[in-house]
Amino acid sequence: MLSLETPVSDLRMIGPIYHQRLNKLGITTIGDLLHHIPFRYDDLSKITNTKSIHLDDVITIIGKVLSIKNIFTKYGKNIQIASISDETGTIDVLWYNQPFLVNILSQGTRISIAGKVEEKDKRLILISPEYEIIKDKQDNSYSHLIHTGRLVPIYNETQGLSSKWIRSRIHSILFKLFIDIQEFLPEEIIEQNNLVNEKEAILKIHFPQSLIEADEAKKRLSFDELLILQLSSILRRNQWNKKKANFVLNLDKTKDRIDDFINNLPFKLTQSQTKAVQEILKDLVSQKPMNRLLEGDVGSGKTVVAAIAMYATYLIGHNSVIMAPTEILAFQHYKTVSELLAPFNVKIGLVTGSSKKQNQIIPDVLIGTHALISNKTKLSKVGLVIIDEQQRFGVEQRSKLREKVGSPHVLTMTATPIPRTIALTLYSDLDLSIINELPLGRIQVKTWVVPLIKRSAAYIWIRKKILSSNPHQQAFIVCPLIEISESIKSVKAAVKEFEYLKHDIFSDLKLGLLHGRMKTNEKNKIIDQFKNNKIDILVSTPVVEVGIDIPYATIMMIEASERYGLAQLHQLRGRVGRNNLESFCLLFSESDNLKAISRIKLLEKIYNGPQLAEYDLKLRGSGEIFGTNQHGHFFLKIANISDLKLFEETKHSAESLMSKGKGLSKFPLLREKLQKYTIRNIAPD
Repeated sequence: MLSLETPVSDLRMIGPIYHQRLNKLGITTIGDLLHHIPFRYDDLSKITNTKSIHLDDVITIIGKVLSIKNIFTKYGKNIQIASISDETGTIDVLWYNQPFLVNILSQGTRISIAGKVEEKDKRLILISPEYEIIKDKQDNSYSHLIHTGRLVPIYNETQGLSSKWIRSRIHSILFKLFIDIQEFLPEEIIEQNNLVNEKEAILKIHFPQSLIEADEAKKRLSFDELLILQLSSILRRNQWNKKKANFVLNLDKTKDRIDDFINNLPFKLTQSQTKAVQEILKDLVSQKPMNRLLEGDVGSGKTVVAAIAMYATYLIGHNSVIMAPTEILAFQHYKTVSELLAPFNVKIGLVTGSSKKQNQIIPDVLIGTHALISNKTKLSKVGLVIIDEQQRFGVEQRSKLREKVGSPHVLTMTATPIPRTIALTLYSDLDLSIINELPLGRIQVKTWVVPLIKRSAAYIWIRKKILSSNPHQQAFIVCPLIEISESIKSVKAAVKEFEYLKHDIFSDLKLGLLHGRMKTNEKNKIIDQFKNNKIDILVSTPVVEVGIDIPYATIMMIEASERYGLAQLHQLRGRVGRNNLESFCLLFSESDNLKAISRIKLLEKIYNGPQLAEYDLKLRGSGEIFGTNQHGHFFLKIANISDLKLFEETKHSAESLMSKGKGLSKFPLLREKLQKYTIRNIAPD
């Protein structure tokens, strides 16, 4: 018996070439194919006759082929002209560059054609309509129609794989093969949430009789995805709560020294920083290991909060580890943490992929990249693990680090603004601390979307700002690409732009170039020069988005800004304004798309990261929050991640199931589904 887990390669209707094409869409099993849902439906359900048609009608006509011929125009175009008749008359049909139709649609073939009625030479015709052949054995009920005469599903495609091909194979699987589609949700959950059953949902999402049916099907399949996500988070949290922390902080013995550390900082903590510190210290005194996410904008002061946690860990005789996604960010953390902790006799170490010598014995605080996971890096007595920009690591990388050191307290940090719905799902197993205010003295970065006609004026303004400033101020110019792309030649690339700006625009200033293909020592050299004010303008790719702290950089100019998500633009903007100097962000765009321009203009009036992330979510989807689909995340193929109502419903259902099911042992089919599709293996009972 075929099941949803059956590989599509086992189906005779899908050969090796099409199997490879399906793989490009992430489809390897029958279940994957059936959950490759339409992104829209074309309404071709109006079945009429040739006598009743009108201009611009979208209709389906069923008739017979009277004639069909293949002709070439004097301009070399290949056209197929057919005449289709029914009981009321005839209609001419045109196709372009499909000569094979002459052999397929021979005279007398019964056919259904669908499309928009157009006018040519004062006659009503159909141009490039959808068609399907009706076999003699098929009845006149039209229920057999797949591509015409109904709501027709349209799918995401890839080269050599059309919606028509996908539609035909899904129809064959659902109506010609016996597929075991089991209902895995308990009946009470289906009734409480007014859901259709699983099999009905899969049938109706692909071949609905109405848009209401399609919506019912989508709600059920969306509910499935979100419920799995909610259950996964609950089970991970339960599993985490069973662990015993590597150490427990004794605040009675350490509070005075922690207070001294905070009081000796060269600045006063903001209220939200203080609140985050209190939440973290409360976690550290618990027998249960901390599992907390610290969210805050670029420059909001997350690192100093983490440093206080590291110092508390040091006082109890345990070590801390910080894992950063890039060497640039690792070096930045090393510098900042050293300045904060070294005066208190805390030994700081650094290990990256380019490190010549790996640490044999861990210092009090070890900072590094994924090289920390390497067997060459020795870790001992680790009480605290800090993972910065955790969404940039795969689940496996994060897990390996945690597992390498037992049951440490874990603090993850991110400058990526997280919308509420994502916080409720992807990160619902984590406790959340938010730093939602800038350090004292910081000034909001003025942001402008600059029209192209003012580009020259902007260059003049930037030069004047740099040359007349005291203290000497600097600028970033960010390009989305390293080299010019053949496919998007209009988009500025860093290497070419650097040469142009250096020789033609800012020849009297010192310019530097930074991008991801440079060697680590080259990048570090450029960053050091920029920090030491030996470079006036740094031309860069978005590699500066994370980890580059230049106190006197006050101008951020971003090319092709429409190509970025709002959250990413907000993070780039956060690279300037790191002190009490007035700072500016100039957004340039080559796009003439008014929708794209109005989207980036939101940055002129909104300075709240999570609010911008919510806009990103609504306008462009969850991929824009994180920059790309991250390895190891549970991706929502069907559910709308901004559907807060459905999130709340599935959360309630998940909590209800867990309270009744003792680790879902009472619901074996649901448990099996969860094991197959969750982010990680579920916790044991």
